[in-house]
Amino acid sequence: MRKLILPVIIILLFGACSGNHDYSPKPRGYYRIVFPEKAYQPYESPAPFTFEYPKYAVIEPDKNANAKPYWLNMQFKQFNGTLHLSYEHIESKKEFNQLAEDAHKLSFKHTIKATSIDQGVINYPERKVYGIYYSIEGNAASSVQFYLTDSTKNYIRGALYFNNEPRLDSIQPVLTFVKKDVDLMIKSFRWK
Repeated sequence: MRKLILPVIIILLFGACSGNHDYSPKPRGYYRIVFPEKAYQPYESPAPFTFEYPKYAVIEPDKNANAKPYWLNMQFKQFNGTLHLSYEHIESKKEFNQLAEDAHKLSFKHTIKATSIDQGVINYPERKVYGIYYSIEGNAASSVQFYLTDSTKNYIRGALYFNNEPRLDSIQPVLTFVKKDVDLMIKSFRWK
């Protein structure tokens, strides 16, 4: 009986190994993203500014130890992202110049990972809202940064971050979706 079992096992092993099996690895899969319907609401508070923001976002005060009054975090919890907003009251032209230079430096810190950084001028003179919009392409940690000012006493800086490893190919649909919300926030922004 043993003499019969051993040849059968050997034949089965050779039979399993011989054959033309094409193997190709499965492509990497990504989560299905369900985007909520676009709907906006006004941000009202004692802050010296107002704007519209999406109903699926939550605005919370910044809890960082260095946070100042009216520093906010607009949380996109469904997408694991945050738009950080930092308000400053401007006391002098020198202080404004320093804040604008800091915004430029912070945006261009992403040059290492970015494939390009485009700057756009924000100009709504009827509302006295001026600024610079930085669109950062590539696998940078932040894809959108901007600042807004009335050029006399108010300044706010925004930076969008996602709490994931920055891989543009996987985050691009969400980034495109959220960028529209940031753009609407800027277009609806008003100083009080």
